[in-house]
Amino acid sequence: MTMTTDHQGELDLGLRWRNSFSQLGEDFYTRVTPRPLRAPYWVGRSRSLARELGLEPHWLASQELLEALSGNRRIAGTEPLASVYSGHQFGVWAGQLGDGRAILLGETGAGMELQLKGAGLTPYSRMADGRAVLRSSIREFLCSEAMHGLGIASTRALCVTGSDDPVYRETEETAAVLTRLAPSFVRFGHFEHFSYAGQHQQLKTLADYVIDRHYPDCRGGDHYAGNAYAALLAAVGDRTADMLAHWQAVGFCHGVMNTDNMSILGLTIDYGPFQFLDAYQPGHVCNHSDNQGRYAFDRQPQVALWNLFRLAQSLLPLIDDQELALKALEPFKTAFPVKFDDRMRAKLGLPGGTAAQEDDRSLIDSLLHLLAQARVDYTIFWRRLSHGVADGNPERVRELFVDPAGFDAWWQRYTTRACAMSGKLDAKLMLQTNPKFVLRNHLAELAIRQARTRDFAGVENLLTVLETPFDEHPEFEEFAAFPPDWAHSIEISCSS
Repeated sequence: MTMTTDHQGELDLGLRWRNSFSQLGEDFYTRVTPRPLRAPYWVGRSRSLARELGLEPHWLASQELLEALSGNRRIAGTEPLASVYSGHQFGVWAGQLGDGRAILLGETGAGMELQLKGAGLTPYSRMADGRAVLRSSIREFLCSEAMHGLGIASTRALCVTGSDDPVYRETEETAAVLTRLAPSFVRFGHFEHFSYAGQHQQLKTLADYVIDRHYPDCRGGDHYAGNAYAALLAAVGDRTADMLAHWQAVGFCHGVMNTDNMSILGLTIDYGPFQFLDAYQPGHVCNHSDNQGRYAFDRQPQVALWNLFRLAQSLLPLIDDQELALKALEPFKTAFPVKFDDRMRAKLGLPGGTAAQEDDRSLIDSLLHLLAQARVDYTIFWRRLSHGVADGNPERVRELFVDPAGFDAWWQRYTTRACAMSGKLDAKLMLQTNPKFVLRNHLAELAIRQARTRDFAGVENLLTVLETPFDEHPEFEEFAAFPPDWAHSIEISCSS
């Protein structure tokens, strides 16, 4: 790939750009121009994502691209815009929202939309500054790639650039821009915006756009009486169920599941006050701003269904049949428990499908109760269990319990279940399902502290293990250790 600069100073990356979202019309967005960052510098870069996009290695090393992805230079062929949407925040209708600091540049030839997050004011910034800070940008960068490494549907992150420009939150911080990608950044809130405003033609335009681009199977056939919009709702519900099953199985807390943070493609999006569980506490609330515990870990599936109801209400003018809309919500209700049980069986090395047994649910529930009772570290437990099954020795797992009697009784049930299938627990499957590494809060915090001194080795090293979290990486063993005592005092909130 050859990068060139034209006579207008635009950077030509040699990529084919299009922006199908801009073709929807100006009711859906406002054209904007990214605002420059002073003296930008590279903070973190995902070379693996660059390879997936077919980009040459030097692409992420040039000063020209650094300037372009910091908002200082226009990329030839892009059409920067900010989209408008609305949403429910913490269960309350918030009215018009929109891309307050995210600017969509366009779609690459690989069919991925590219956004700059933190690139300055848009008409939807409300009273904010349109900027992102270094700490939150590093967190989203690392977690986006960590989720991808775990096999969980997510937006992706190509890079973070930083600057010493001040940004004011609770204290003065420094600015950053995150370059992120997804097949689409359309959210539940986009549909809510037009439905609540009574703009049903725009609602139909948006729904048709999403169906034609991402859910073509919703058209034709006799699914939901041939109603493509009901079929769309059902398909979104199924993808959302898959995402939630992965979240709950791996111990991921999103922290702020507002409808404007719910992807129409079932992608994990908008990494704000997220957290991977340390000790297993089903009612854990990771968002310091969530005073009522609405988005507690164990409430996430119910919140997802609540959000899908809001999407159903928004699509009702198109579905035009309340009973059909309610029927289209059933796939989430039926799919989530099945998908979750399948994920948990894999974590236990048990077969799914026709080989699954009804008692597996009781086995899973009793184990989760034990983990909660003893506040056992969730990630370490599953990884040690995987090795314990592989080695035929559960002693290191047993050590995690202050009173191991309960675990001993459960282990007996577990091994009895294994005997029922000729003693063949799938340890290989377990080691490919139970990660050794997740992005714990304290690991992100240490990398952020280091980055504030312009030392980005912590970001790079974390990215290395998070991209392949099921590998052993013995040189980074400290990233798989128990969290230090001070980790419990870390507070994360909606402020970013």
